[in-house]
Amino acid sequence: MRWLDTNIIVRYLTGDDPIKAQACLALFQRVQQGDEELATSETIIAEVTYVLTSQYQLGHPEIAARLRPLLALGGLKLPAKRVVQHALERYSESPRLDFEDALSVEHMTHRGIQAIVSYDRDFDRVPEITRQEP
Repeated sequence: MRWLDTNIIVRYLTGDDPIKAQACLALFQRVQQGDEELATSETIIAEVTYVLTSQYQLGHPEIAARLRPLLALGGLKLPAKRVVQHALERYSESPRLDFEDALSVEHMTHRGIQAIVSYDRDFDRVPEITRQEP
């Protein structure tokens, strides 16, 4: 098993460097076929969403559409994968909620937590949680 870094996912999803994109495609095909396993983290997925919004100006629905098939690969090991997938769906439906906030909401939901202590008013747009200040 090898660790998957942000730039590999970005090269694959954007195709901005055709030679690297092809190598990344071959890697993910091996993962899909069960010939290789990769591991990554929520931090990497969050960084991918940040890079795709800030450097490639992609919208939330487009980013989610590109990431969904990758996150669905059985050979891609990611702690709390289901929480990350749910966060990606929330992110795709919430243009003002960044991925990190969507991920926090999904972790809260998964744990049955309904209140967040935060000054970030973006959480006020999430009906199932209550934002509280200290």
